[in-house]
Amino acid sequence: MRVLIVEDEEKVSSFIKKGLESEGFVVECVADGIAGLDKATESSFDVIILDLMLPGLDGLSVLRQIRQRDINTHVIILTARASVKDRIEGLNNGADDYLAKPFSFGELLARIRALLRRNSDNKKPVLSFDGLEIDPQKREVRRNCRGPK
Repeated sequence: MRVLIVEDEEKVSSFIKKGLESEGFVVECVADGIAGLDKATESSFDVIILDLMLPGLDGLSVLRQIRQRDINTHVIILTARASVKDRIEGLNNGADDYLAKPFSFGELLARIRALLRRNSDNKKPVLSFDGLEIDPQKREVRRNCRGPK
C-alpha cells in the first residue's frame, strides 16, 4: 500500500514514514502544499496524510483541488488545528478522517487500516489479455495464462 505524507515538519514526517515502512507501507514525503498536490495528481496512492498548515499552498486548498479533480484517494488530515470548527471544515471539504496533533502513531495506523478496509469489498478485478494476467489487489503479474475467464 502506498502512502503520501504532506507535512512540513521534518521530524513528524520522518517519524510517520519510519513507522509506516516498518508496517510494510511504501511511503513518499513532501514538505509543501504545491508538491503535495503535484504528487497526489501525478501518482496513485492508497492514503494521503495531509497537514493543514503548509507552505506554498495550505492543506485545505490541496484537499479541495484533489477532490475537484475527482481523485478519490483516502485523505487523513493530521494537524495541530483541533477545534470542532476546523474538523467540520476538513471533513466537509472531502477529508475521510481528521486527527489532531499530538497524536498516537498506533491510532494513526488504526485509522489508516480502517480506511483501507472500506475498499476491501470493492476489490479490483484481475485483468487478462493474451496470456498476461495483472492482479492489482495482490500486485502480481502472471504470463502464459489462459486469458479472460
